[in-house]
Amino acid sequence: MLKLVLLRHGESVWNKENRFTGWTDVALSEKGIEEAKEAGRALKKEGFVPEVAYTSYLSRAIKTLWLALEEMNMTYLPVYKTWRLNEKHYGELQGLNKAETAKKFGDEQVLIWRRSFDVPPQPIAENDDRNAKFDPRYKNLLNKEIPRTESLKDTVERIVPYWQVEMAPMLKDKKHVLVAAHGNSLRGIVMYLKNMSQEDIISFNIPTGIPYVFEFDDDLHLQRDYFLGDPEVIKQLMEAVANQGKAK
Repeated sequence: MLKLVLLRHGESVWNKENRFTGWTDVALSEKGIEEAKEAGRALKKEGFVPEVAYTSYLSRAIKTLWLALEEMNMTYLPVYKTWRLNEKHYGELQGLNKAETAKKFGDEQVLIWRRSFDVPPQPIAENDDRNAKFDPRYKNLLNKEIPRTESLKDTVERIVPYWQVEMAPMLKDKKHVLVAAHGNSLRGIVMYLKNMSQEDIISFNIPTGIPYVFEFDDDLHLQRDYFLGDPEVIKQLMEAVANQGKAK
């Protein structure tokens, strides 16, 4: 049985403040640090022993992976970092409070920006300080590869080829793989693996710090998927994520 575990990073400082984060590099909150550690403890208790891990270029995902692996006594694990696992780019929304934005533009519009499949927010300007072209971690990317905004469709289109070419073969070879990334980049993988419709993915939410396990046969046919933890608690956490973009 091949196992893939997807782990959304623990709560970040901007998650706590209910702000759009995207490619902005922000730290984990104290709660997020504990969520990452608890994820590692849960995976260790489950007996999950990955042979390789993947994460994004953003520190909240990298730190989550480090903390989880530390709890698993597996900090020696090979780790591959890729910008393709970065969060969806939220364009001009990055840094704005979600509830305040919903008050201004309405819950429905914010839901479209957050959860629609192919409608991106307004892009940041080319000379905006938030443009990732000014960030040294992206210096090897072509300018056309660096987003100024993204829809979920754009995020899927950058992550699925990486899954097909890099991650899926690694899973078949190494058997057990851990991925620590972000809500939307992970939703892109989930959409592909479960062949979800555009409508279904809009209402699907991944809570922070909860391991999401996928089991495959040797030919990478999905057998089952499940979150580790109490189903009722996980349901409440998923609902909380869904409600972040609503006016208070």
